[in-house]
Amino acid sequence: MPRLFAALRPPPEIREALTARMGGVEGARWQTDNQLHLTLAFLGEVDRHGVEAGTEALASIHRPPLDLHLGQAGSFDAHKPGRTSALWLGVAPAEAVADLAAQIRNNLRRAGLEPESRRFVPHITLARFSAAGAPREALRPWLNSTHIPPLHWRAESFHLVESHMGNGGSHYTPIASYHLT
Repeated sequence: MPRLFAALRPPPEIREALTARMGGVEGARWQTDNQLHLTLAFLGEVDRHGVEAGTEALASIHRPPLDLHLGQAGSFDAHKPGRTSALWLGVAPAEAVADLAAQIRNNLRRAGLEPESRRFVPHITLARFSAAGAPREALRPWLNSTHIPPLHWRAESFHLVESHMGNGGSHYTPIASYHLT
């Protein structure tokens, strides 16, 4: 069964700026260009009927494009005290992205699907760490020194994406795209 999520994909110049800031953190698995995205809703494994229902549910979303910019560097805590599972950059305006994510999740629920329900934080993951996580204190220099110049882009579409798990990490393939107009 395919593993699916809905996402915004930054344009190539934004992805290039992000990859230029990757490195210098021991144990980090930095994301590839293909992996850079902002998850709006994670569905996990979905059967053929769910894929069809999700594709139709997302096609009914009509919203204007979003004018976005990169924000502050941040991290997610691992399930162990003092450990971090991922490094990311925030995306703003958070409210506009959260509104789109909420509409996507609501439409998917109405279609009989169950997107992940954890708190939504608009971000682009830059690096992941093993299940044990990385010591938070060791990451503080990277978090404090990572300053992204004001990078803006207009998100004119979002995508339903299939995640293919592999040895070098996940590879993502858009299976449907939806224009924001």
